[in-house]
Amino acid sequence: MDVTALIKDFGFPVVMAVGMGYFVYFVYQTIMLKINPAIFQMKTTIIRLIDQMRLLDQDMIRLQEKVNTALALQENEKQNERNNPTTTSNGKR
Repeated sequence: MDVTALIKDFGFPVVMAVGMGYFVYFVYQTIMLKINPAIFQMKTTIIRLIDQMRLLDQDMIRLQEKVNTALALQENEKQNERNNPTTTSNGKR
């Protein structure tokens, strides 16, 4: 049917109310069928990424502790050589 014939038969407010009803239904269906599944998938991906970031952060902390320990041991070794010059690094006199 032609829109002008519908307006003539039922009136402008009724035709617009039906049109708005269809628009609301279309938007609702789009949200429920396309947007909600995409949001759920994004949430799952974000949770995985956050978990990976936490694991990497823990690994970085462990690695930094190992580097700090190695540097401290190296510094202690240098101080021991300075304090005791008669011994060499391999323990021979």
